[in-house]
Amino acid sequence: MASKKIAFVASPHEEAQDAFSRLTHRYGNVDPADADAVVALGGDGLMLQTLHGQLGTDRPIFGMNRGSVGFLMNDYSEEDLPARIEAAEQTTIHPLRMRTEDEDGNLHEALAINEVSMLRETYQAAKLRISIDGKTRMEELVCDGLLVATPAGSTAYNLSAHGPILPLGAQLLALTPISAFRPRRWRGALLRHDACVRIDVLEPGKRPVSAVADHQEFRSVRCAHIEEAANISLHMLFDKDRNLDERIITEQFLP
Repeated sequence: MASKKIAFVASPHEEAQDAFSRLTHRYGNVDPADADAVVALGGDGLMLQTLHGQLGTDRPIFGMNRGSVGFLMNDYSEEDLPARIEAAEQTTIHPLRMRTEDEDGNLHEALAINEVSMLRETYQAAKLRISIDGKTRMEELVCDGLLVATPAGSTAYNLSAHGPILPLGAQLLALTPISAFRPRRWRGALLRHDACVRIDVLEPGKRPVSAVADHQEFRSVRCAHIEEAANISLHMLFDKDRNLDERIITEQFLP
């Protein structure tokens, strides 16, 4: 691995920038377009940004935690980094593709690695209709929002909304309500990974809703179509004792 080229990227925080300076001095640095692997220094937010930046390249990304949570990151160490990357296990994930139409008829498209969220924009609750694979499953959900999460994203916003944690190999998506008011006891659903989800906004003029794919937001949408982008693969590298499958299992047994 010593002969391979590494690109380093870092968040703007001081801790990440200090690590960037030390590692690039020690191992050199190339443009991500010329790299065999990208090392991301920061937290989960930077990892998501880096994954989005590498869409379509098949270039693996090895994250090291210089942020706060760091669920998607490996532990930070400056020693033997090329050998560590060479020995790492690769996890391949597929993002979600979101297509929306807003109140003016404009069409938007974005990819989400963690989740797609439908969120109310005002003090009034959103009213949503949910269809799966062309069949209406819920005529009206009154809520603060609704999200569709991938297994990789199931421990993020989805978990905070009391959604299920999904093992990577489960080939499922989590459909999770956010503060559901009616039906009050509905806790969401598990869907096949290849399900096509359509969410229609009821009363969009009175109860405006935003559609958010990870960090990309489109406001005042009328409907959203969400499905797995099976033709797009993203590759993350993890230390053998810290792979993503193990972390997802461990997260389910935390007190």
